[in-house]
Amino acid sequence: MRLTDEIAIITGGGQGIGEAIARRFANEGAKIVIAEINGETGEKVASSINKEGGKAISIPTDVSDSKAVDLMVEKTLDQLGKPTVLINNAGIAVFGPPLEITDEDWKKCFSVDLDAVWYCSRAVLPHMLESSHGSIVNIASVHSFQIIPHTFPYPVAKHAVVGLTRSLAVEYAPKGIRVNSICPAYIFTPINEWYFNKFPDPEAKKRETEQLHPVKRLGSPDEVANAALFLASSEASFITGESMMVDGGISLLIHDEV
Repeated sequence: MRLTDEIAIITGGGQGIGEAIARRFANEGAKIVIAEINGETGEKVASSINKEGGKAISIPTDVSDSKAVDLMVEKTLDQLGKPTVLINNAGIAVFGPPLEITDEDWKKCFSVDLDAVWYCSRAVLPHMLESSHGSIVNIASVHSFQIIPHTFPYPVAKHAVVGLTRSLAVEYAPKGIRVNSICPAYIFTPINEWYFNKFPDPEAKKRETEQLHPVKRLGSPDEVANAALFLASSEASFITGESMMVDGGISLLIHDEV
């Protein structure tokens, strides 16, 4: 029970990687807050965790709205107590050639993939500082380091998430708060399923993408959850500002456009 007495907020916890992290953390003793824009899926995950003997609440939250984030943290304080772990997982994919991206596309991507990471971090940090204890884990991407053509502006935002991670890590390390990021490659989640479905033969595209990884498969949400558990726990007490690759080795290779 590596997270006993921890109170963990997981954004985008209603599906995919976020759901896997919520379930893994609950199994390790944490009390869980599902901060999910889709109230129905968030409540479904929270209810399932509670039925399995864990403790979870769902708070519908648009993480791109700073006031909504502040309200979510206030509800966390009222219902569970001070948050000690934050997993900034919520994200969206906005892909395209740079000159075809509109102002609205740009703003939409950054509002969820970057601004929300800061809004949530800013909202929990004062409470972590009060107890000199806390861990923030940001879900970045291999796109934080590797660029695939026609995926603009997503990698720009994910590069910035790594920068935000490192900046906050340096700022708050002396005060007992660690900030790290995880950089997954292709994980079989609803977002990547959506991406594959954009192609005439989704299954063929999925198989092609699997072959880009040295391990010759996609990752699972549970494999990212395991990394998040390590970084959130005391086992990673001497790790901060790190960007952990969970990518099946894909970032080691130079490969053609996907």
